Amino acid sequence: MKNSVVLSLLAFFLLQYSSTCFSETLTLGVHPYKSVSKLQQYYLPLTKYLSKKLNADVQLNIAKDYKTHIDLIGNDEIDIAYMGPASYVDMVKQYGNKRLLVRQVINGKPTFKGQIFTRSDLDINSLSQLKNKKFAFGDAASTMSHLVPRYMLINSGVNKDNLAEMSFLGSHDNVAIAVLSGAFDAGAVKEAVFYKYEDRGLKSLSETPELSEHLYVVSNKVSEENVERIKNIMMEMKNDAEGMKVLKGIKKTITEMGSVSDKDYDNLREILGLLTEKGIL
Repeated sequence: MKNSVVLSLLAFFLLQYSSTCFSETLTLGVHPYKSVSKLQQYYLPLTKYLSKKLNADVQLNIAKDYKTHIDLIGNDEIDIAYMGPASYVDMVKQYGNKRLLVRQVINGKPTFKGQIFTRSDLDINSLSQLKNKKFAFGDAASTMSHLVPRYMLINSGVNKDNLAEMSFLGSHDNVAIAVLSGAFDAGAVKEAVFYKYEDRGLKSLSETPELSEHLYVVSNKVSEENVERIKNIMMEMKNDAEGMKVLKGIKKTITEMGSVSDKDYDNLREILGLLTEKGIL
């Protein structure tokens, strides 16, 4: 009798444990927006945090390029993916909807914007005046350092054919420095980078529309129950000292992980749709 009671209790606790842990390794995928060493520094603490909270083994996967990252989550070859807005819209267009976890909230806002700018000493005061000028973009896949500004330039009658030069310099900081140095007449960067260099001699020509922040999506292979568990853990990080330390390690200005829906990216879809029509995407 005693043995049967013990066995019953053991079976109960095993069942309870199995319902709160994953039987397989989970993979957190990140696109290569920084060097591998930097991304490891940012995201390994998050994998460890999730591993502890989920009673699971969460591993980091840094894709070799943006396309590979999109394909990995699109084909359900990674479980959780951190994505930029444009990459997310592209992924849904190619592979269909994925379930969403959370989006970043930066300084209390779940949206962000960018700036098209020039040097303060130049007699350029509108986007239309950029014809026959040299323009610097960041990465070709960047939402705020190429895609959205490119849309705005087209709407102002400025395109590749009537620019004196159009170059991709890789990073937002490179763009700001190149314009300050005089190598380019104008450029486009996210708002935080513009304000970082503004006092050195930059002026804004136009702000981009506000767009929904970077987000985390989840593979179709993860059960609905576990999707909710992951989502709740990430949403509650703001209330946990260790969780906030992990978030601040990724980006100092993160204030929390907030709710997100697919419709939050509809205005970006419109922008990317025009770029597709123009043969830019």
